[in-house]
Amino acid sequence: MASVKQAFGTATAFTKTNANLTSSATAGWMSNAIDNTSTLALDALVSIELAAVNTAPSSSKAIFLYAYALIDSAASAYTGSGDTVPSGSEGTLTFPDVTANAIPMPLLGVVPYPVQNKAINGGPFSVAACFGGVLPPKWGIAMINHAGMTLSVTNIKYVEVTNTVA
Repeated sequence: MASVKQAFGTATAFTKTNANLTSSATAGWMSNAIDNTSTLALDALVSIELAAVNTAPSSSKAIFLYAYALIDSAASAYTGSGDTVPSGSEGTLTFPDVTANAIPMPLLGVVPYPVQNKAINGGPFSVAACFGGVLPPKWGIAMINHAGMTLSVTNIKYVEVTNTVA
């Protein structure tokens, strides 16, 4: 008798050319969009690794991660930040002031920045959980740094989750 087993893909790094953000309530970053139309993964787990920096925490003392998605490339736009709509290419993204406004993108996770001079690993965070338990056909992540320091991003990775029949 066959059984269904969960399988994890290889960890894949997002391009992070523009990810070393200064602390801001509005200036953010977006990843390149991931095309799930052929992989058909059930979920993607996202993690982030931040290098130690010698700056005391301030502001919200956290890095906020959001998810964006597209369900119909012919007729829809990606989930917007409330100020800008992601292009699907890695780069900068403007948010409304995250300390005063609701953000239309679902919150993927929060990475606290409690003390300086300590490396921080955040996640894993489930992308499917942001969209009712279903990984959309195209998806990506967005980030805003409101921790009081300039980010030194070591890695932002994702692992796709699928089921196999054995």
